[in-house]
Amino acid sequence: MTHKILITEFMDTPAVDALRTKFEVNYQPDYVHKRAELLGAVRDVPALIVRNLTQVNGEVLDAAPNLKVVGRLGVGLDNIDMALCRERGITVYPASGANALSVAEYVIGTTMMLLRGAYQSTRPTAAGDWQKVKLSTGFETHGKTLGIVGFGEIGRITARLARGLGMQVIAWDPFVATNDPVWQSAGVTSVSLDALCAQAHVVTLHVPLHDSTRNFFDAVRIAGMRKGAILINTARGGVLDEEALAQSLIDGHLGGAAIDVFVKEPLPAATPLARAVDAGVANLVLTPHIAGLTKEANTRVSGMITARVTEFLEKLSHGQGPG
Repeated sequence: MTHKILITEFMDTPAVDALRTKFEVNYQPDYVHKRAELLGAVRDVPALIVRNLTQVNGEVLDAAPNLKVVGRLGVGLDNIDMALCRERGITVYPASGANALSVAEYVIGTTMMLLRGAYQSTRPTAAGDWQKVKLSTGFETHGKTLGIVGFGEIGRITARLARGLGMQVIAWDPFVATNDPVWQSAGVTSVSLDALCAQAHVVTLHVPLHDSTRNFFDAVRIAGMRKGAILINTARGGVLDEEALAQSLIDGHLGGAAIDVFVKEPLPAATPLARAVDAGVANLVLTPHIAGLTKEANTRVSGMITARVTEFLEKLSHGQGPG
């Protein structure tokens, strides 16, 4: 029996081709925006592959009585009803670790850019507006303190890259004991969240989104950050209060921000962050949830999910479980 796979968001072409050699693949990367078509197509498939925009909720699961496995092209699982999947015996495979380096490099790249504050000068420089004095007040990365909120795999890779630049690295993670040897081996100091916010020149968020982390960085938390600090969010939009961030940037408390994830994606036109841009905030980078998307990461993520879904379906064909 040839199993069917529905893919509702973009996937690396060689990985899709590899799946097609063994299975009947319905590759519809625009179905993420075509809910009715998605609900119709998922009815007879045992395997579904998604990224972060496809909401694998009760509506989808009710429409997919034959669904056995979901492959997630990424690591966040907030778009998948994990409790309902467990209840119905549906296995979910995230691409854990496959895009961690890409996210970490995004953090370090935007850290250097925002501390220096000189890389948005192309247009005035080309027009003869020589802003040499204005753009000579940026900061070096060396010697600055990076605060990592959530010390999982991405946080640890980020720490390694930051230390290579001569940064001091501190981190907070309630699930990593203060006497865990990882702190010493990584050359990172475990601190309280309040201490991290007060000390760090750059704070980067790497926590999952759930009820306890929603609006985790709100107006109070942001106010507790060091004046002039940089805030970077590549985790999930819901962990950061966008209104509070925008106001802090406008007021000049924060020195800049790089935001890759948002409460609503795609980002609506009229948002607090758009207001900050309109107010003249220059040291703000907004990107469309691409921190973990590079050619190399796409290949690794797609390859990992291809391998896991293939293994699952082959076992299913032989009457075996996923274990």
